[in-house]
Amino acid sequence: MDIKERIRRSPPPMPTPHAVGEAASAPGHPHGRKGRVAVLPLSIAALVACGVMLLLLAGGSAARRGCQFSGADRTTLSSGGDDRGGLDQAGPRDGEHGTMLSSKVQRDRLIGGLLAPGFDKHSCISRYRSALYRKESPHLISTYLLERLREHEVLQKKCGPNTESYKKAIEQLKSGQDIMAGDCNYLVWVSYSGLGNRILTIASAFLYAILTNRVLLVDGDKGTADLFCEPFPETSWLLPPDFPIVQFKNFSIGSPESYGNMVKAEAIHSDGSFKGPKPAFLYLHLAHDYDDYDKLFFCEHSQQHLQKIPWLILRSDNYFVPSLFLIPSYQEELTRLFPQKDVVFHHLGRYLFHPTNVVWGLITRYYDSYLARADEKLGIQIRVFDTETGPFQHVLDQVLDCTLKEKLLPEINAQQPIISTGNIRSKVVLITSLNSGYYERIRNMYWEHPTENGEIISFHQPSHEEHQDSDKKMHNMKAWAEIYLLSLSDVMVTSAWSTFGYVAQGLSGSKTWLMFKPENRTVPNPPCRQVMSIEPCFHAPPFYDCKTRRGTDTGKLVPHVRHCEDMSWGLKLVDTGEL
Repeated sequence: MDIKERIRRSPPPMPTPHAVGEAASAPGHPHGRKGRVAVLPLSIAALVACGVMLLLLAGGSAARRGCQFSGADRTTLSSGGDDRGGLDQAGPRDGEHGTMLSSKVQRDRLIGGLLAPGFDKHSCISRYRSALYRKESPHLISTYLLERLREHEVLQKKCGPNTESYKKAIEQLKSGQDIMAGDCNYLVWVSYSGLGNRILTIASAFLYAILTNRVLLVDGDKGTADLFCEPFPETSWLLPPDFPIVQFKNFSIGSPESYGNMVKAEAIHSDGSFKGPKPAFLYLHLAHDYDDYDKLFFCEHSQQHLQKIPWLILRSDNYFVPSLFLIPSYQEELTRLFPQKDVVFHHLGRYLFHPTNVVWGLITRYYDSYLARADEKLGIQIRVFDTETGPFQHVLDQVLDCTLKEKLLPEINAQQPIISTGNIRSKVVLITSLNSGYYERIRNMYWEHPTENGEIISFHQPSHEEHQDSDKKMHNMKAWAEIYLLSLSDVMVTSAWSTFGYVAQGLSGSKTWLMFKPENRTVPNPPCRQVMSIEPCFHAPPFYDCKTRRGTDTGKLVPHVRHCEDMSWGLKLVDTGEL
């Protein structure tokens, strides 16, 4: 019996115990109750067949991904519902039988315990299937982080929308009465800025919610629900549309409800008491244009004041996590949550941000069509901060200087038309940029000339929107799909100052090559360097020592908070053990 015949005769997915019993007892069933045992030899045959296939296909896509099984093993992946195909079958494909779930997913569909089981897998296919596409993370998750995530899920379920606790809290908020913080306190995140910024600020807000035992509710504006699945089981993180503070989306630096303005107006005394009735909510303005009074948020005494307020409304376009590590009352807790300091966004990002089924379709169709079969995947993210439209020659030169100098791309041979080598490797390059010019010129260079080492290089760019338009639904969906596709690369090159690149880097868990921001339209020297950590950069941190009450360099207070490679005044978390 040949390999194809053995695979063809592999058993179908094992039914649930209830279904097996029905089948075994059904009239005319060929095996009766022995039918359940008959699966075992065929499963072993499938294992043997896969082993043979791996040897035959060594170096091919099946060997790289590992053997994938149908039959009895497939049912262990289910987290509710049956395996009926359709959207559920969106995954890397091997062979004529289409998608079969790999043993890798069975081992790590919960990402080492990071994710909670029990979700309906059909409502968010990406949650339990990302392991089919992503390499296993080398970064360990602390057991304490897992404990706190499970505790926070309980809090979200207890106090989230449509619960009695939430309804009671809303009634108190409407009344404006002097209410005390209780078992259910809330942090409302306001949708603001571009997609990369929004992802980073949600992660920052979530960490703050964990530290302060607050329920996180996110503003559904700008299509939040179209981009991300619900992260918490049996509840929603979306702020209900009938939220009574109707003006919250218009809060800004000048709003009298902001904590900074109340401190400036001396409406809050040094002991945390208020001049007049204590407000039911406060607005936290942590956007790039915040002033020195707003920045007092990062001081210990301010955190003590805020603990007394049941509702906090947050607007930010910053990844402000590094400065949370400088607040004394949170330092011990943060150390327990993240013994390795430079993996905060990596773990929280993989926990929170699961593409919706529509976005997952964009991701998987592109990946399976263009990226899956290559020996190596290189991602290049090009972000140009210039008022004129490109492409620019100095940007193209910088991309090539970086990738060739660091041997991420092979040199071309302009003298010979064909280079013959015994062992031909394939490399796929995924380019993301608002402009298609860079992709076209690099692709043509490698089309018109062979590589020195005989490598076969293919180039792909999913979209070129020309201009960033963060208010358009499909624009945001494509951007999220491209961020995710970038994060699946084996090696990545990203652009300075770009939150798009920060998110892709953080999700991947790999240190990227960062291209420095050009000045005067000249290529920087060096054109790029490998980052010291996978954490995003906090672009607008405070430079204030809360203890001495004077200005200071906050990048020199503790070893694990340093200045960023691409922004000298920015802050990022690093793992001092790797420096």
